[in-house]
Amino acid sequence: MEKIRYRQLSEVAFSDTDASGWTHFSKILSYVENAEHGFFSSIGIPVFDPAQGGWPRAHVRCDYRRPLRFQDTFEVRLSLSKVGTTSIHWQFEIVKSDTTLAAEGEMVSVKVDSTGTPSAITEAERTKLLSK
Repeated sequence: MEKIRYRQLSEVAFSDTDASGWTHFSKILSYVENAEHGFFSSIGIPVFDPAQGGWPRAHVRCDYRRPLRFQDTFEVRLSLSKVGTTSIHWQFEIVKSDTTLAAEGEMVSVKVDSTGTPSAITEAERTKLLSK
């Protein structure tokens, strides 16, 4: 993975697991989304504003490597592989506290205005995205 831009520690809640006792696959993407929101907050870019729009996902790929279980601690690692005209290309990893890779993947978020139409990433936003 390219340079890690943001790290977020977390723990698997009981409600995140399914009947197998493992984290349900959809929760992995929620962990990544929470880290993405943490990153945006840390650089002062709103995730969503009804008047200005937000950053919905246009593409997601996730490879599940090892299960997470109730009370496992883990770190979500985010890196930016590309900042385009209207989109951001992320890479992510979820790594257990024992350094086992649990999941990895990529996603693309597109900046949209209040109508859901893609809009240009401003120079101020680009600077914030690339400077941290």
